[in-house]
Amino acid sequence: MAAILILYSTTDGHTLKICRRLQQVVEQGPHRVTLKSVDENPDVDLAPFDKVVVGARIRYGKHTPQVFAFARSHQGALDAKPNAFFTVNVVARKPEKNTPDTNPYLQRFLQHSAWRPKATAVFAGRIDYKRYTFWDRQVIRFIMWITKGPTDPATDVEFTDWAQVDDFGHFIAEM
Repeated sequence: MAAILILYSTTDGHTLKICRRLQQVVEQGPHRVTLKSVDENPDVDLAPFDKVVVGARIRYGKHTPQVFAFARSHQGALDAKPNAFFTVNVVARKPEKNTPDTNPYLQRFLQHSAWRPKATAVFAGRIDYKRYTFWDRQVIRFIMWITKGPTDPATDVEFTDWAQVDDFGHFIAEM
């Protein structure tokens, strides 16, 4: 039995939803999963955990500074354990940008972080205009217009491939 930490950064809750799904998949086996927010627990002690997974959302083209700070300050502890990193972004809705090798946000994370995760994944996110503030709704609609995504302000669409999330959960259990 492994103790696994899934640390996440979320804005609207979709990355947390993905983490909860990973938790369900991993806990089908003998493992125990703990979920924690990197934004609320930047100094979490990694010692009690056998494996560490970090999941981070993209907003306006960026991961939160807390994700980079966590990776920087815990790099040694991360490198000493099985670990993985995944990013959640709407760009991954496009087949040509939904793999670790082709997703620009995952590639940018790796360019700006000294941590080299042993495994990586990319998951498409969600657009839910009704939940956004007026300003966020306008900016995201503009970005979607540029990238030929949904712009109707009533749109609530989840692009996540849940089978892909499940596969990553099985991978986490086995790593």
